[in-house]
Amino acid sequence: MLNVKSGWKNWRLLTDKGRQIWAFKPGSNAISEHLQNADSLSDDDIARMAEDFQFDKFSNPNSGDKVFRHAAMNARFHEFTGQIPQAGNPEAQQAADALVKGMNYYACLQSDDGHWPGDYGGPLFLLPGLLIAAYISGTPFPKAHREMMTLYLFNHQNEDAGWGMHIEGESTMFGTVMQYVSLRLLGVDKNHERMAKARGWIKNNGGATGIPSWGKFYLAILNCYDWQGFNSLFPEMWLFPKWLPVHPWRYWCHSRMVYLPMAYCYAQRISAPENALILSLREELYSEDFATINWPKQRNALCEKDAYTQLSPVLKWMNFFTNGYETVKCAWLRKKAADYILKYLNAEDEQTGYINIGPVNKAINSICIWQAHGKDSPQFKKHVARWYDYLWVAEDGMKMNGYNGSQLWDTAFATRAMLESDLGKLFPETIAKSYQFIELSQIQAEHPTHAEFFRHPMIGSWPFSTAEQGWPVADCTAEGLSAALAVHQSGLVKPVIDEQRLQQAADVILSYQNADGGWATYELTRAPKWLEKLNPSEVFADIMIDYSWTECTAACVISLLDIQVAYPAYRADEIRKAIGAGLRFILGQQKADGSWYGGWGVCFTYATWFGVEAISKAKDKGYYDDAVLATAISRACDFLTGKQKADGGWGETFKSCSTLVYTEAATSQVVNTAWALLALMAAGFDDKAVIEKGIRLLLSRQTDDGDWLQENISGVFNYNCMITYANYRNIFPIWALSRYSKRHVQA
Repeated sequence: MLNVKSGWKNWRLLTDKGRQIWAFKPGSNAISEHLQNADSLSDDDIARMAEDFQFDKFSNPNSGDKVFRHAAMNARFHEFTGQIPQAGNPEAQQAADALVKGMNYYACLQSDDGHWPGDYGGPLFLLPGLLIAAYISGTPFPKAHREMMTLYLFNHQNEDAGWGMHIEGESTMFGTVMQYVSLRLLGVDKNHERMAKARGWIKNNGGATGIPSWGKFYLAILNCYDWQGFNSLFPEMWLFPKWLPVHPWRYWCHSRMVYLPMAYCYAQRISAPENALILSLREELYSEDFATINWPKQRNALCEKDAYTQLSPVLKWMNFFTNGYETVKCAWLRKKAADYILKYLNAEDEQTGYINIGPVNKAINSICIWQAHGKDSPQFKKHVARWYDYLWVAEDGMKMNGYNGSQLWDTAFATRAMLESDLGKLFPETIAKSYQFIELSQIQAEHPTHAEFFRHPMIGSWPFSTAEQGWPVADCTAEGLSAALAVHQSGLVKPVIDEQRLQQAADVILSYQNADGGWATYELTRAPKWLEKLNPSEVFADIMIDYSWTECTAACVISLLDIQVAYPAYRADEIRKAIGAGLRFILGQQKADGSWYGGWGVCFTYATWFGVEAISKAKDKGYYDDAVLATAISRACDFLTGKQKADGGWGETFKSCSTLVYTEAATSQVVNTAWALLALMAAGFDDKAVIEKGIRLLLSRQTDDGDWLQENISGVFNYNCMITYANYRNIFPIWALSRYSKRHVQA
C-alpha cells in the first residue's frame, strides 16, 4: 500500500458528525481527549517532523492531502470485487473501469459518519490571526501543533523570502508581515537565516506601515502598530436606524461578522502589553524608528504589491469625518455601541456552537471574548476548544482551514457524481453513509435570536460544513436537496428525509431569490451596489453586500427543477416563476465570448459548467424561450471547445479570477477538464471527438489505485484569494466519467 512516513503516523484525524480534529499520538478516538499527548514531544519527534514534513513548494505549492489519504487508504483500502457492466466498445469499457476504480478509491476516504474529510486551506492570512489570539490571551497551542505550524509557514515561503496572500500568490506585504510575525510568536529567532531574508523583503518594500488595513488591525492588537494609524471603525454605526442603507446588518455576512469584532477591539483599543518580543518586533517590521512614525499619516499607506482595490473617494470622505469624531467621541455612546456589539458577538458564538461563521471572525471573536469575559470564563474556554476545528494536517504541515471544513458541500457533490450513472449503485454502503450525513446536516430548528441579529430563516436549509456550525447557504441547500432527491430516486436507501423536509428546503431556496432573479450566498442582497464604495479592505473586491452569482443561481435553479419532478404540484406556479427568473439572470451574466465568470471556483470553466447545466436541464420544458436557451448553450460550447488544449484537457489558473480574463495554465488540469466535459455533455455537444479526447486526458492522469494527483488550486473567494478543495480532484473526474458512462454503458 501507500508509503506513510513515520512522522505522519503520529497524527490521526478524529471525526464525529462532521467535526474534524487532528490529534497527535491519540490514546483514543475521543475528540475530547485529542490534546492529551500534544505537549509531550520528544527531541526525536521534533526531528522526525522536520524530516517527514519537508515540502517542495516550488514543484507544486498545493499539498496532496497525503497524511489523511495515505492513512485512510492503508486502513480501509480494498479492491473492488463486484461485477462491472460491459460496454459496447473498448473505449467505453476503459472509462467504466476507471470510474469504478475512482469511486472505489474515493469510497475508502469516506469517514464513518458519511462525509469526506479534506484539506480546505490555501489562504495564508488565517493562521496568523489565530496565533495572535492565542498569544494575547496567554493560551499557547501545544508544542506538537506549534512545531507543525512553524513547518507549514516556512514550507510556503516564496523564493524572494516573502509570502503571498495565498499559497500560489506572489509575495505581498500582508502575507509576508503576517507570516513573519506568526513565526516570531511561535518562537523562531529573528536571526534565523530565513527570517533575516524575510525582514529584508519587508524593509525593501517600505516596511509594515504599508500593510493593508486587516494587517494594520492585527498589528495594533499586538501593540506593534498604533491604533491612531487605523481608520476609525466607528462602532456607533451599529446603533444607526436599521432602515439606513449603510447599517452594517446589510453587509455580506462574512464582512459583517469580521467588522463586528474588529469594531469591538477598536472601541476597547485592545493591545498586547509591551515586552521584549513586542519591542523587538517594532524594530524588525519598520524601516523607521517606531517611536517617530507619524501614525495618522499611515492610515491609508499601502504597499503597491497589495493594492487590489482602491479606497473610493466616498470612503475617504467618510473616514475623514469618523476619524475626526474619534477626537471628540461621546464616552457613553461608545460604551453603548460596545455593549451592543458584545451582545451580538455572544449571540454569534451561541448560534454556531462557538465555531463561528469563518476563520477570521473566529480568531477576532476569541480576542473579544477573552477581553470581555476573561481567560478562565466558560465562554472563552468554549472558543479555545473550537480553535482546533479549523486546523488541518497535510504533508506541508499544520494550516488553518478557510472554514471548519467543506463537509456537506463535498458530500452532496460526491453523492450526485456517483449517482449520475447506474455504476454508482455498485457502492450502496457508500451512498447510504453519504445520505446519512446529508440527513444529519439539514438544519431543522431556528435560533431563538435569529431575527434579533439579522439571520435569514433557516429551517430546511443545508450549511456548507456542518449543521452545528449553523450558517445555511443558498447553493449548499440546493446541492443538499438535489443530492437527497438523487439518493431517493436511486432506490438504494429507505428515505429518511421526508416530503415535508424536502419541501421546506424548496421553501428556503425560494426565500433566498433576489429581485434580480439570481441567488446570492447566505442571505438576500440587502443593500444597493453602491455600498461597495465603502469597501475598506484593499485586498478583496465585492465584499460589502451579498451579490447574486451565476453558480449559486444555477444550483438553485437545478434543485427547483429537481423538486418539480419529485413533487410537481408543490408551489408549482411560484417555482416555475422562480426558475424563469433564475434563467433570465444566468443568461444576463453570460459574456460575449459565451463564458460565465466564476466567483467561487477557478474560474470560467467552473461557472460555465454551472450555467450550461442549469440551462440544459431547463431547456425544452417550457420555463423559458427555448431558442434563447439553445443559443446560450451553443455559445458556451464554442467558448469551451476554443479553450481545449492539444492533449484534450482544459487548464485555467487562479489569475482568471483576479484579472477577470481567462488565463491559460501551463498544463491541463483534471478539475477544469472535468468541468468542461460536464458542460459539453450536459449540452449534448455533438462532436464526440472533443469529449473523448477530454475523457482520455482524465484516464491518463488517474493513478493505479484510482486517485488523481493534486494539481493547481481550484477555489476562490472575493476575486483575489484562492482556496483549496482537496476533494475536487476526485469528485469531478468521477462525475465526468459517470456522465460519460451513462451514455455509453447504461445505454
